[in-house]
Amino acid sequence: MRIRRFARPYARAIMDAAGSPQKANEIRGELMRFAAAMHSAADLREFYANPAFDEATKVAVTTRIAGRMKLSELAAKTLDVLVRFHRINDIDAILAALAAYVNSALGVAVAEVQSAKSLTPDEISQLADTLSKKVGKKVELDIRTDPALLGGFVARIGSEVWDASVAGKINKFRESLA
Repeated sequence: MRIRRFARPYARAIMDAAGSPQKANEIRGELMRFAAAMHSAADLREFYANPAFDEATKVAVTTRIAGRMKLSELAAKTLDVLVRFHRINDIDAILAALAAYVNSALGVAVAEVQSAKSLTPDEISQLADTLSKKVGKKVELDIRTDPALLGGFVARIGSEVWDASVAGKINKFRESLA
């Protein structure tokens, strides 16, 4: 995933304010809960996007939501800053940048995996272990289903790609015949 340039300073500030990658990861989890609530409520997204509502109203609503969600003081302050700087609707990009910083600090690689079918927990665990051995880091999986692969999976960590899909094997066979 590409990290948006504007999101980096906000993510860096959260990392610095948290004091440790583990604490920043906890804050990220809290902010993800808020983002999920925003995504599930169209009226809330429209509220933040609407310039007719002044900043004070938006801050008050955000503070009330943070209180009901029992967010930590740092998470609530982060949301306050995002509202004041008109970046609350960009929270997903900021969380992606924060995840990249946290994973880098903790030595975790994120593998984007496309699978032909839904994977069982055992298959997920085996795939994570195998990829972890290949890259020499702990690996977290971001799994999406793509039936066009016909079978197997394609995993990407950074610029490295492991294609163990049936569609990939068919394409390689076609290329070898040409």
